[in-house]
Amino acid sequence: MRVLFGILRLLAAAAIITAIAGQFAVSWSMVPDRAFFFVNFFSYFTILSNALSALLMLVGAWIAFSRPTDPSWFNLLRACTVTYMATTFVVYNMLLREISLDQATTVPWSNEILHVWAPLYLVADWVLAPGRHPIAWRRLWTIAVFPIAWVVYSLIRGVLVDWYPYPFLNPAQEAGYGGVAVYVIAIAAFILLVGAGIIALSRTPWPHEIPEPTRAGRAAATAGSPSQPVGAVGPAETAGPVETAGPVGAVGTQPAD
Repeated sequence: MRVLFGILRLLAAAAIITAIAGQFAVSWSMVPDRAFFFVNFFSYFTILSNALSALLMLVGAWIAFSRPTDPSWFNLLRACTVTYMATTFVVYNMLLREISLDQATTVPWSNEILHVWAPLYLVADWVLAPGRHPIAWRRLWTIAVFPIAWVVYSLIRGVLVDWYPYPFLNPAQEAGYGGVAVYVIAIAAFILLVGAGIIALSRTPWPHEIPEPTRAGRAAATAGSPSQPVGAVGPAETAGPVETAGPVGAVGTQPAD
């Protein structure tokens, strides 16, 4: 099963990289200011989350081929990325599908891979692939770090260059900064909600049992000697000869003079 998901991860990474490269190549050939476009292109949350997903899938494929379970750092990074991709899927299909973004032109097949099929696969991989471990609830705030940093970056850069990756971040909208704040808070709350769901799934054994050390194994590791109970003596032949005592005050087998 691990090998199967390793192969699927390689295919998913290839599809995502092809979609990013396809959109970038078409837009690159049409824009007048390529330096400005380059920074803009990699300022989209969709592009960043998909690029992270492609890298994660390549690393995940190698881990699936070489290890029986996922290391804890990969487990947490995977949970973060799945949350971002699920958010990309929902925000795009609810707010942005009918809106033309500033990228010269939209490549339809690339758009569908990046906003629909890649997010769906990342979620399916999280649910179905074996090897994940339970994530502590306190890690929910770790998931929120990247989206918060991205919003801060987008708003500051937007003021400096008068360009925003998405219309709901642009304070020139009718509601101004108040409208931006409403959208940002709503999306942040949604990200935390999705992240909580991702963590909850990590703590659910279905469809694979969660690999945890057994209680006996932990006790043995702590005691350092799992073979004998405390105070027990080994077989007689390993403990040396035993001298038999006579009556009280007598030693050995000869009576006292």
